[in-house]
Amino acid sequence: MAKKTKTAYVCSECGTESPRWAGQCTSCGEWNVIKEIHLSQTENRFVPPKSGYAGSHSEVQLLAEVNLSDAERLSTGLQEFDRVLGGGIVLGSVVLIGGAPGAGKSTLLLQVIAHAASRGVSVLYVSGEESLQQIAERARRLQLKTEGIKILAETSVQRICEVSDQEQPDILIIDSIQVMHTSSSESAPGSVSQVRESASYLTQYAKRHNVSIFMVGHVTKDQSLAGPMTLSHIVDAQVVLSSTDDARFRVLRADKNRFGSIGELGFFSMESTGLKEVKNPSAMFLSRSSELSSGSAVTVLWEGTRPLLVEIQALVTESQYGNPRRLAVGFDQNRLAMLLAVLSRHGGIFTASDEIYANVVGGIKVSETSSDLAIVLSVVSSLKNRAIAHDVFCFGELGLNGEIRPVANGHARLNEAAKHGFKRAIIPKANAPKDKIAGLEIFGVKNLAEALQASDNL
Repeated sequence: MAKKTKTAYVCSECGTESPRWAGQCTSCGEWNVIKEIHLSQTENRFVPPKSGYAGSHSEVQLLAEVNLSDAERLSTGLQEFDRVLGGGIVLGSVVLIGGAPGAGKSTLLLQVIAHAASRGVSVLYVSGEESLQQIAERARRLQLKTEGIKILAETSVQRICEVSDQEQPDILIIDSIQVMHTSSSESAPGSVSQVRESASYLTQYAKRHNVSIFMVGHVTKDQSLAGPMTLSHIVDAQVVLSSTDDARFRVLRADKNRFGSIGELGFFSMESTGLKEVKNPSAMFLSRSSELSSGSAVTVLWEGTRPLLVEIQALVTESQYGNPRRLAVGFDQNRLAMLLAVLSRHGGIFTASDEIYANVVGGIKVSETSSDLAIVLSVVSSLKNRAIAHDVFCFGELGLNGEIRPVANGHARLNEAAKHGFKRAIIPKANAPKDKIAGLEIFGVKNLAEALQASDNL
């Protein structure tokens, strides 16, 4: 069959395809990033199966009769990693793990397969970036048991699948997907088409042979996963490993998970022997000074399936210029502006001429609204130069009419704070429990005025 060639113009930053070459990408706005690539279509080109799941012949079944025994999970040996994955590794799943250089992606996966191999699970680690000697040196530095760990230095996905057919691994590590290439595309490794085709090839292989595949992915300068957006749709789960403000700690976050909840967080500390689990992440974010200081309030977030205590800090100072600054780190800046407007309208506290800076301590990102009350109280604390006691915490959503709305999992949040020694709580009245919690005094408030009064009285 004659060889056909198709030309495409693809942005190397965001993966957007254009009908013709241009100096600037119309999607991400970057200059000189559109590349011309050639896609070959030959008889040996890998074509994903068009019928059935993973290429097998499909039959109509009743949903109630689907066999769930195949949904077996393997423990990684790290409870925090299992939590993020939804309870462990699902056989036949494909997981994409991304992170900045030096975050610990390869270290984490090497620890996972070392634990799996020690329990008799067949594993294969494929590296396209490091030599076998470098991997062996890292394993020795981490003091891991290397018996049973098979490694391979290869970048061709066809060759990797051939070796996998011979070794029959249960877990296959691809480090990394950006350096892999397939013969079905003539473009350079790392290009949009190569990443897409390689990931598709490996995913179909995982489904047909019931192999769990972990792909390491690179990130761009804005900390998003590099490659085409279709890469996120192809995989079953996408997790990101990042550092906190304290370089000793790492946070593993699930951005997508077909086998568990998204937004789940796992916490680790980076030590000389690798990543160690942080059993009490709330203590990690509550390393407060023993001296009272204004502009600080503690709240309880709900991350994934568990509560997490964090400290919100605010600084209010006189503006030296005509246009006061509003800066929020760790949550939406527009929400800060909205909360200040509610504080002015329903709390009688005006900050229009002041500069306000708000921060979530520890580098964690707040995506829910339960921190509204803590943000407002920390701003008021800084403005009045009146400290909030160390044994006081608060949570609640602030409405535009000044009402304090209840949040989900209120009882679990209260219990978590009580375990850490907090004695007093300012919470929505609707979240106040019917039964008292030992050692915890609860102040239920219905609106912003009641919350400010309760804060002044504590």
